Amino acid sequence: MPLISVSDGLAKKSFTSVENKFISKYMPILEPSAVKVYLFSLYVFQNGLTSYTVEDMAKCLNISEQEIKNYFEYLEEFELINIISTAPFEIKILDTDNISGTPKKLKPEKYSDFSKTVQNIIKGRMISTNEFREYFVLLEDYGFEQDALIMIINYCVNLKGDNIRIQYIKKVAKSFADDGITTAKKVDEKLSAYTSSTPALLKIFSAMGLKKHPDIDDDKLFKKWVGELGFEENAIIVTAKLFKVKTVEKLDTTLTELYKNKKFDVKEIEDYCNNKNSVFNASFEIARALGVYMQNAVPYVENFVNVWYDYGYSFDCMNTIACYCFKHNKKSFEDMHELVKHLYNDGLITDENVKEYFEKLDLEEKFIKRLLSLCGLTRRVIDWDKENLARWRSWNFSDEMLLESAKLSAGKSNPVAYMNGILSTWKANGTFTINQIETSPRTNLSGKAETKLDKAAIERHFYDLRHNAEVTAEKELNRALSDAQYAHIYKQINELSIDYALASIKNPNEAEKLAKTINALENQGDMRLKALGIKKDNFTPHYECKKCNDTGYDTQGNPCECMKKFISSLN
Repeated sequence: MPLISVSDGLAKKSFTSVENKFISKYMPILEPSAVKVYLFSLYVFQNGLTSYTVEDMAKCLNISEQEIKNYFEYLEEFELINIISTAPFEIKILDTDNISGTPKKLKPEKYSDFSKTVQNIIKGRMISTNEFREYFVLLEDYGFEQDALIMIINYCVNLKGDNIRIQYIKKVAKSFADDGITTAKKVDEKLSAYTSSTPALLKIFSAMGLKKHPDIDDDKLFKKWVGELGFEENAIIVTAKLFKVKTVEKLDTTLTELYKNKKFDVKEIEDYCNNKNSVFNASFEIARALGVYMQNAVPYVENFVNVWYDYGYSFDCMNTIACYCFKHNKKSFEDMHELVKHLYNDGLITDENVKEYFEKLDLEEKFIKRLLSLCGLTRRVIDWDKENLARWRSWNFSDEMLLESAKLSAGKSNPVAYMNGILSTWKANGTFTINQIETSPRTNLSGKAETKLDKAAIERHFYDLRHNAEVTAEKELNRALSDAQYAHIYKQINELSIDYALASIKNPNEAEKLAKTINALENQGDMRLKALGIKKDNFTPHYECKKCNDTGYDTQGNPCECMKKFISSLN
C-alpha cells in the first residue's frame, strides 16, 4: 500500500498546483508563514481572484498587512516572486528553475562567533535557526560587516527590548544598506548623527505626552520636518501642543497639512489651529446651504474652504455665495469654486461687494424673465439668455428697445432667436430709439435676414441639445469625484493612462504591466461607483439623436433626419 492515498470525493475537487521543486527544495528551509503566503498567492492567481488585495490576504491568513509584505520581500530574496509594484501592491510569481533562485546554502559555522554575540544581545529568548539565516542573508547579500550588523542589532534591542521581532531589525538594517552604510565605521557615524537629533525629539515627545525613546523612523521623520518641509523645532513643538497629537504619525500628517497650507511660523500655526474648528463648522454650513452631504469634511476643507479663506472671503460671505449657488442650480463645491474664482478675479471679496454683485445679477435675471414673458416663454433663465442680454446691451440698446423687440417676437417658433434677428437688423439700420422703429418690423426683415434667423434657430436648437447632454454628464462625473476615494482612483487611472500611452510605443512589456494595473484600478472604481449608486455610463453624454450626436449632420456631412424634422416644425 502507498504511504498516502486520497478518497474518491477529494480526487474530484478543485486544486491549486504547486511546483514539486518548491516542495522538495524550498519548503523545508522557508519560514512556515512565508510558505503560507506563497501557497495562498498561488491559490489567488489560479482561481482568478483579480480584485484580491494585501488587506484581503491579511484577513484570511490572520496576520498583518505589513507582515504579508515582509514575507513577500523574504520570498523575493529566494527569487520565488518579484515585487513589481508597491502602490498598489503587486507581485509576480516566478518559476523555481531560476539559475540564481535555488535556496541559499549558507554555512552557519562561518558565523559561529557572530551568532554567539547576537544571542548574548537578545537574552530574553532563544534565536531560531530561521532567524539566524535571516542575519546571514543580511551579511552575505547586503554586504554588512559583522561588527556593523551587531551594532545595528544592539541599537534595535536597546530601543525595543529582548522581544524585538526580526522584521524590525531587517527593516532598520535595509534602510542603512539603502544609504550605503554597511561598515562598522559608517554605522557608528550614522548612529552618532541620529543621537544628535534625539534631544529635539525628546522635547517634541514631551509636548505630545509620549514616553518612548526615539528610534530610527522618528529620526527620519524629524529630518523630513526640518529639512524637506522647512519647520523650525519650536514650530513643531507648538504644533504638537496645539493640535494635541498623540502619535508621531499624526504629527507628521498635521505638519504636512500645515505645509500644504503654507503655515510655518508659530503665529501662523496658532491662527490656523484656532481657526480650524471654525473652518470645519463653516464647511458643514456651506454644505447645508448647497444641499451637499459630506461623509468626510477633510477633502472639502483642504480643496475648497481653506482656499477661499486664503483668498480673503469671510465665512459669512462664503455662506452668502453658497445660498446664491443653490438658488441658481449650482449645487456642488466645484460649481461654487468656479463662481468664487470669478468673483476673486474681478476683485469682489468683501461681503458688501459680493452682495451688491448678486443684487445686480438678480435684477438682470428679473429683467430677462420679463423679456422671456413678453416673448411668450415660461422657462427658467439659462446662461445663453445672460450672454444674449450682455451682447444686446453691448450693441447700445436700451431696456426699452429690448422690451419692444421681445413684444414683436411673441408667437414666433423660436422667439429669442427671432428677437436676436430683429435687434441685429435694427443695429445695422441704426435704429436705437422707439421713434425710429417703422410700422412693421416683420416687413423690415429681408429674405436674407429671415434665412439667417431660421439658421440661428436651428444652430441654437442643436447647441442646446448637445450642451444639456454634456453638462448632465459632467455633473454626474463631478458628483462621483466629490467622493475622495473614487477621486483618488480616477486620478491614478488618468496618470497611468499617460504612462501607458508612452510605454505602448517604447516598452511593450511595461505597457502590459500598466494595462493590468489600470484594469485593476478600473475594477476598484466600478465597485466604488456601485456603492455610491452612480452609473459610470452617465459620465458619457446621452444625446437625443444617436445618429448625429445632436450635431444635426450625419457622418457624411448631410443634414440628419432629426434636423429635417426640426426644420419642418419651424415651418
